[in-house]
Amino acid sequence: MLVLSRVGAALFRRVGWVRWAEWLSRRRILLPTAVSRRVEILLAAELLDLAPAGVVDPGDPDTLARAVLEAPQLRAAFRDCASPDAAHGLAQRIEGAVGEYAGTRSAVAEITVTACVLVVGALVFQALTPGMISMAPGVADALARSTAIASFPLGETLGGAWYGIFGIGASPWLIGATVAASVMAGSVFAAFAGIVADPVQSLAGIHRRRLARLLDTLEADIAGRRDRPFTAREHIYARAFDLWDAAASAFRLFRN
Repeated sequence: MLVLSRVGAALFRRVGWVRWAEWLSRRRILLPTAVSRRVEILLAAELLDLAPAGVVDPGDPDTLARAVLEAPQLRAAFRDCASPDAAHGLAQRIEGAVGEYAGTRSAVAEITVTACVLVVGALVFQALTPGMISMAPGVADALARSTAIASFPLGETLGGAWYGIFGIGASPWLIGATVAASVMAGSVFAAFAGIVADPVQSLAGIHRRRLARLLDTLEADIAGRRDRPFTAREHIYARAFDLWDAAASAFRLFRN
């Protein structure tokens, strides 16, 4: 839904429906977390010289927009607005751009998890596993095989030879449980993925280029232009991996 809303906003902007484009761009499809709100507040406080971060309440969704309206260096821009509603709209666009920037953390975390799963799938299962769902059947098969070998009546050595010839597949219940456990494990890893992803992005200059795009958007909004919206491309990359994962899982299902 997030990618569809951003694509729809780009199409509306292309045909000149700016109001609908901005409405779609402001839709916060992702569930906000305390960390993401804190990142938004700290980023806005640093870039716009807002009130101290401790004064802004992360639990209030409108508190950042109000803080933007009170920013001293933006008073001239708000005075130039045609009406209070226009000034409030400008504050909302600034808040939306900062929120979109902060939302890249979740997308980058997903991409990091996917990259790790690809590496594990290639090394352990010799297969392309672009997500937890496509890797779970391989994990379930390995668990079923190890369990069957351990419980073989004639011992594990003969059991390994027996199931090496005839093989054994995981039950649908085991595959489902493995998918659920894998998704939960991936969620836990994604919470700490920034430890790996942030240094890589910093060294590659990704943080700097993304921040430069945000500054261009903020400058355009403050100048009264709406031609440089900030769009987090990382969400598109993450959803591309999700589609790849779904396609790989469907191919495996129909092949079996």
